[in-house]
Amino acid sequence: MASLTSGKEIWFVTGSQHLYGEAAIRQVGENSEQIVKSFSHAASIPIPVVFKPVMTTPDAIYRLCIEANASESCIGIITWMHTFSPAKMWIRGLRLLNKPLAHLHTQFNRELPWSSIDMDFMNLNQAAHGDREFGFICARMRLKRKVIVGHWQDKEVLEKIGTWARAASAWADAQGMRIARFGDNMREVAVTEGDKVEAQIKLGYSVNGFGVGDLVGFIEKVSDAEIAALVTTYQDQYSVSFTDAAQKNSVKEAARIEIGLRNFLDDGGFKAFTTTFEDLYGLVQLPGLAVQRLMADGYGFGAEGDWKTAALVRSMKVMGEGLAGGTSFMEDYTYDLSAGDQKVLGAHMLEVCPSIAEGKPSLEVHPLGIGGKAAPARLVFNGSAGPAIVASLIDMGNRFRMVVDDIDVVAHPPMPKLPVARVVWKPRPDFRTAAAAWILAGGAHHSGYSRALTAEHIEDYTEIAGIEFLHINKNTCISEFKKEIRSNEVYYLLESGR
Repeated sequence: MASLTSGKEIWFVTGSQHLYGEAAIRQVGENSEQIVKSFSHAASIPIPVVFKPVMTTPDAIYRLCIEANASESCIGIITWMHTFSPAKMWIRGLRLLNKPLAHLHTQFNRELPWSSIDMDFMNLNQAAHGDREFGFICARMRLKRKVIVGHWQDKEVLEKIGTWARAASAWADAQGMRIARFGDNMREVAVTEGDKVEAQIKLGYSVNGFGVGDLVGFIEKVSDAEIAALVTTYQDQYSVSFTDAAQKNSVKEAARIEIGLRNFLDDGGFKAFTTTFEDLYGLVQLPGLAVQRLMADGYGFGAEGDWKTAALVRSMKVMGEGLAGGTSFMEDYTYDLSAGDQKVLGAHMLEVCPSIAEGKPSLEVHPLGIGGKAAPARLVFNGSAGPAIVASLIDMGNRFRMVVDDIDVVAHPPMPKLPVARVVWKPRPDFRTAAAAWILAGGAHHSGYSRALTAEHIEDYTEIAGIEFLHINKNTCISEFKKEIRSNEVYYLLESGR
């Protein structure tokens, strides 16, 4: 599978001015190039960082911002003021810039040369106030950006740059993202609906509706040879133990659906899709295995017509590419309310991504009590234990809101009669607080689940997108959380004017 971020790059832009002379500007450029070269060797930064000439005039800055906007490869800009760069020079360019912005507050030297420091050194290495000047103009212009502070070789600084780079990659991927919605919304469900036009304006992706018959047309074109080859792949990748002819036929039908669905998505350039068990015209079984495997290949998915979660899962897939732990569509399904040990059982009817599996998934066929179709194939597994997040993107009418909860995935007793993929977790700070906060925020029952990402990845994404972010974590207090929601309501009403 091709990389989800292939051909993308981040531009590193350093600010200075001619006041210090050409020799100083050359040194600024050499120091900046050395920083950029070090970034190319940093495993935590997944996107190539490209050095750009030192910016010393308003016209140069203006041209650079225009070039960045026009570049399909540039997904964001990192700025650093090595010396003092008068911020009025940046206004014209920054007014136009429509790419994500990160402000790195660092300096080339780690330690001061106490015995030899002189004014030449001071003039060359004055990011301490050069970055404050740049910070003011960004604040004055109300620019959305991430500020990263520390020496450029520090592990934490590199990790924060990498986190922002992943969010910027997801934002670039979302611009023009096409989402296929097979059937409509599951009837009468509220949270899976939303304003698709506003989503395209604000978040960049387009939701396109299709009748299930359009998909069936692709499925009917799949050959027996293609099915046989894919079934062999299943046997190589998963634990397969059944010998029943009906079950074998179900797996073949699942392969037919996967190939047809993949061809439909590839043919239309779609990056995410939705299904619903209320619209299955012409399908022999509800797509389960196909959805799981497509998610594992980077496609976003939302059940029951949930296009917002489909888009979110895709963006989380892009952000998490190359990281261990996996990302999946998820649903809070049921609870274990044992005293002092409350837990959430996350699952869905069929569609949980095997990238989050602990061990080798089992390929199984079982009846499904809803949908009125034949017993579908699916992968059954437990999710791996460890820290994770669940995120929900919802439409609040006047804005989009992202809700994220930090969770801890835990081991659990066997569930031999539950033939679906499942994850059990303890939400932070505790079950009662987390569940109450999620409900107060309007978080959906569907979510994007990830052991690869942290809340910081999602927060950086929402900062770039300009949407609301609510974080439920170890420090959450319900009374303070309510105040945050109320404050946000006022802020976004004033910001949007509606």
